[in-house]
Amino acid sequence: MYIRLQDLEIRKLNFREEYAPGKIDLGADVRQIAPLKTSGRAEVLHEHHGGKEMISDIRLVGEFSTRLELNCARCLDPVTHEVAAQFDLLYRPLGSDRRADEVSITESETEIGYFEGDGMMLEDVLREQVLLAMPLKSVCSESCKGMCPHCGRNLNQGECDCEPVLKDPRWDALNEIKKRLK
Repeated sequence: MYIRLQDLEIRKLNFREEYAPGKIDLGADVRQIAPLKTSGRAEVLHEHHGGKEMISDIRLVGEFSTRLELNCARCLDPVTHEVAAQFDLLYRPLGSDRRADEVSITESETEIGYFEGDGMMLEDVLREQVLLAMPLKSVCSESCKGMCPHCGRNLNQGECDCEPVLKDPRWDALNEIKKRLK
């Protein structure tokens, strides 16, 4: 869905969309397994930007929900996550904040996104919001044993036949100190 600044000048845009799995590219490691449902509104905000200059920003307020499948960070088995969040975002035309010299920005200015041209795609905003709402690391269970670093076998399904890891002789001096302290 394309949100045009020109249309928002006339009236606010209420949206209610549903995106089938695969419609929005979330990357190779994330699989959307349920429809991505979103609703909200888009509106234009006019902001004074030094003197008589006005900037037309796009404000998006809404929510989304979907179900994703990720790989366990330890054993690579699939893990399902319900992902839902609300958003209140502000987008400014690209280049409107350009200054000739370096200046520091305020914390509120770090929360502003930018759009190019006469509008923006809602799908791009949703992709970003879904990726931000995902857990940083996903595990199938807290007791997941992971994979053998040598043969790659899933240790949750049984032990592997790999030889025990050889001790590194460079640690011998520290191991001796450890034994004396006990």
